Amino acid sequence: METELIGVSQNIKRVRQLINQVAETCLNTVVCGETGVGKELVVRLLHQKSCTKEGPLIKVNCAALPDTLLESEMFGYEQGAFTGAVRKTRGKFEQAKEGVLFLDEIGDMSLALQSKLLHALQDGQFVPLGSERSVKSNAWVITATNRELEEDLRTKKFRADLYYRICTVTIQIDPLRKRPEDIPPLISYYVKKYASQFKRNQPPFLSNEIIDKLCLYNWPGNVRELQNVLRRIIVLGQEKENIDKIFDHPNSSRHNQIEPNFRNGLGLNGHRIDLADFSLKKFKKQVSDQVEKKVISYVLENTGWNRSRASKILKVSYKTLLARIQDLELRPRDELA
Repeated sequence: METELIGVSQNIKRVRQLINQVAETCLNTVVCGETGVGKELVVRLLHQKSCTKEGPLIKVNCAALPDTLLESEMFGYEQGAFTGAVRKTRGKFEQAKEGVLFLDEIGDMSLALQSKLLHALQDGQFVPLGSERSVKSNAWVITATNRELEEDLRTKKFRADLYYRICTVTIQIDPLRKRPEDIPPLISYYVKKYASQFKRNQPPFLSNEIIDKLCLYNWPGNVRELQNVLRRIIVLGQEKENIDKIFDHPNSSRHNQIEPNFRNGLGLNGHRIDLADFSLKKFKKQVSDQVEKKVISYVLENTGWNRSRASKILKVSYKTLLARIQDLELRPRDELA
């Protein structure tokens, strides 16, 4: 089970910041994003970093149960409250006391049940089905949804009073297609994880062609789909037939203005990205060296390789420029001819 939010995008950095800011406050929080982006992981991290970490994390999937079952699941019931209620059962609200109650896909909850949930949140107590006694719970309620709750408010599919009660803080996770820079570190993390899980001696060395396909794919299923693809590659290998089946999907291109080759778009043409030993620091240095080499070469060529003049234009010392020329193996064009 993941305990770390992987990614280098501004969106993921912001999500990490919000987790750290919100965790100790226990403010009602809603985590938003498409299916598969990692909403449950964010909820687990909120729980782990909060003062409720010693208490339980209890999950209720609001989309998986009809209203009658969902109500009894959340609030519990007394023996004989309805047909099949053969014994008294504590609801998830009560079970989550001193911990976190995670209501997943709250946007799928009916208006009638939304009303009961609102009263439970306002009063900090509720009445189990078939009971006359109130039960108190101080659970921190965190919700998640893949729906646009603002649109549901407009169409009156979601109660405004409940919306403002649960949305003290909103944490939005962007879909993977909007943060492609997160794909390489995610690949690196899961390749290592699944190689260990499936008892491979070492993580496989993914070819540049496969890396390009992974980085340019649209990922309609987001991180969850990426996980499944990498599991398949680890188990079945990188043969062309297997890879073609993985990417035989109507959403296999981004349909936007993206460089057709991931490595070339980063100035890494000809450079292999070794995901088995991938680190952002190493990756940034490779890109930085490529850019620096082009800039220094341009200035030197336009100054007739006058190193003293070039150092002034580049605003670096003469000694530093000479060192970079040597490190980057720069030569005048006439010497290369």
